[in-house]
Amino acid sequence: MSLQIRDAQPQDQADWLKLWSDYLAFYNVDLAEEVTAHTWARVMDPVSRLSMRLAVLDGQTVGFAIHHFHDSTWVKTPDCYLEDLFIDETIRGKGIGRALIDDLIAISKEKGWSRLYWHTDENNQRARKLYDSYVESDGHIRYRLKF
Repeated sequence: MSLQIRDAQPQDQADWLKLWSDYLAFYNVDLAEEVTAHTWARVMDPVSRLSMRLAVLDGQTVGFAIHHFHDSTWVKTPDCYLEDLFIDETIRGKGIGRALIDDLIAISKEKGWSRLYWHTDENNQRARKLYDSYVESDGHIRYRLKF
């Protein structure tokens, strides 16, 4: 088994779109195609803060981590927000999610960012088992206004 974690490249779009579709289905979300296209465009834009790391197992793209950094009022250096993490369901439990998180930890340390954080659905027990192995939930509850 050969696992590579790397930045997304233009030629990865079709593979990512398949995983992205599965990710949205997992969360029962229906996004307009232009939102998905805009997300990909931002990931490919070198001046955008939105970045994507891909997990490639034996030549097949099997997971992604979309993240961005932002300033904070609580620390002097930026935080890294892991917005979307997804692994192909046929290979979950093989350490791919952990490899992507570990990769973001290394990037965050290399860039001098203060923290890496993320959230998940409270009923996503499988993901929470992985996340809890890093740190316990900080007890924050998310509120989201949509406009």
